[in-house]
Amino acid sequence: MTIELYPGERLDDLERNGYKIIQNNKTFCFGMDAVLLSGFAHVKPGEKALDLGTGTGIIPILLKAKTKGEHFTGLEIQEASADMARRSVLYNHLEDQISIVQGDIKEAHTLFDAASFDVITSNPPYMTGNHGLVNPDMPKAIARHEILCTLDDVIGQASKLLRPGGRFYMVHRPFRMAEIMTKMTAHRLEPKRMRLVYPFADKEPNMVLIEGLKGGKPRITVEKPLIVYKEPGVYTDEIYDVYGY
Repeated sequence: MTIELYPGERLDDLERNGYKIIQNNKTFCFGMDAVLLSGFAHVKPGEKALDLGTGTGIIPILLKAKTKGEHFTGLEIQEASADMARRSVLYNHLEDQISIVQGDIKEAHTLFDAASFDVITSNPPYMTGNHGLVNPDMPKAIARHEILCTLDDVIGQASKLLRPGGRFYMVHRPFRMAEIMTKMTAHRLEPKRMRLVYPFADKEPNMVLIEGLKGGKPRITVEKPLIVYKEPGVYTDEIYDVYGY
């Protein structure tokens, strides 16, 4: 099947199962956070997973490559990103395993049945309106700042769509950790596993990976730190493993 690339788009090799993904620098290209989330999330054989705010579909495609899940769905509000995601799914011949739905995270409960997913993932906007400079390019601003949805929207919708005992996986920034924990417990997504990501061993963490269990009992495991670089420009062995190099 021939998939058309529009002006400004490129086809990037994911180096997993021969899969490729369509991206455009004018919108928002995936980063390491999405790749790390795909390595942190567990999707078991026969399970159905939903990615909230999927962008160009990177997390569903990587989860399909890395796990034995039955079906993966990506929800994305921006038409251009959703269209790239759909074409990437077709390019990789994954249309029977991955569905891309264009829609608003805040309305996710009207797009999908309640308690219909075993796993939900999200790499949501990290910044509130008061944090940092807002990108003048609106597609990038939407991806980075809470313009169209908030942390509470993401967690609240995930809770509605997860079955009892289902798992929620998210990557975010450590400076919002207290808020993340509070909102997760308020929506009955009990934090069960957490891992901090450090750019270098002697630097502060700049990402946090977290797993919540729908209706779980209080008890959290803090995993060993994940270090990205052992020296400038050289990934640690664990990062190479996550990427599949």
